[in-house]
Amino acid sequence: MSRISVVEKNEASEDVKEILTEIEGAFGMVPNLFKTYSHFPPLLKANWDKVKALMMQGKLNRKTKEAIAVLVSKDNSCSYCVAAHTAALKSIGVTEEEIETIENNIDDAEFTEKERALITFARKANKDPNKITDEEFALLKQAGADEAEIVEALGVMELFTAFNKFLDSLNVEVNF
Repeated sequence: MSRISVVEKNEASEDVKEILTEIEGAFGMVPNLFKTYSHFPPLLKANWDKVKALMMQGKLNRKTKEAIAVLVSKDNSCSYCVAAHTAALKSIGVTEEEIETIENNIDDAEFTEKERALITFARKANKDPNKITDEEFALLKQAGADEAEIVEALGVMELFTAFNKFLDSLNVEVNF
């Protein structure tokens, strides 16, 4: 059971309703994550803008970003985000079998060498950023990742690390 209430769209202030309507347009519903952020509208707006910038724009394809979201969330034990982004992978045509491969052995998943390197790097940055070596970073660049792609991948990791901590601290219920 959630430790904090969600703000339903019909209960929200006009500025929050506007953001929730945009979120609903993007997802077909409003995830409880955003309903919970609605208690503090500036944070709701900031996080929604960050989701749009990271997940809906940029150089990396959506499958790569969703894989980062799932794996970082799995590493952080956030069942809400694992469920949300497993569903997102399915919505873009990734099969259950491939999702299992992504979760269990990224090297066997259908990604380019560069995409695998970025996913692996983001995952390590989440788990133990101080142990990333210069050699590992050089391998990432040798795989073809440019600086913008590296920052984008780490931005996705950062976003979901924050969401994981927020959702788990408040025990926000999955609503999809």
